[in-house]
Amino acid sequence: MKVDEDSARVRFPPPFVFLGTLLLGLAAERLTGPLTLGLGRMPAILLGATLFAAGFALDLLAMGRFRRADTRPEPWLASARVVTAGIYARTRNPMYLGMALIYAGLAIAFDGPIALLLLPAVLAVIQTQVIAREERYLEAKFGDEYRAYKGRVRRWL
Repeated sequence: MKVDEDSARVRFPPPFVFLGTLLLGLAAERLTGPLTLGLGRMPAILLGATLFAAGFALDLLAMGRFRRADTRPEPWLASARVVTAGIYARTRNPMYLGMALIYAGLAIAFDGPIALLLLPAVLAVIQTQVIAREERYLEAKFGDEYRAYKGRVRRWL
C-alpha cells in the first residue's frame, strides 16, 4: 500500500483492523471452550444481521458522500476536500461507526463473546492510530473549515 505524503499517513487499512481482531476473537472462542452470549441461536442471528445491515448501510452512505464530493475515503491518500453533507452532517466518522456495527453484528451472530469484548480495544486503536492522524491532517490542510466542522458535528453520534 502506497502512502501519499499529502495524507493522514495511516499505514494500514482500518477494515483490516476490524476484521483481524474479529477473526482473532472468534478463533479464541475455539480455544477457550464453549462460551456464549446467552441470546439463543435465532435471536443472536437476527440481532447480528440487523446490526450488520445497519453498519453496511452506513458505510454505503458514507462512501457515496465521498464519491459525490469527488474525494477519496482511504486515509492513506490525499483528501481533496472536507466532506460535511449527508451522513457527515450527523457524525464525523460514519465509516468507522459502520465498521463497528458490522463487527458487533458478526460477533453476536457467531455468538462470540470474546470477539465482542475486543471491540472497545479495536475502537481505541482506530481512535489513536487512525482518527487522531486524520484529524491532525485535516486541521493542517483545511484549517478553520475543518475546525468549524469539528465544532458542530460529533465524532460518533
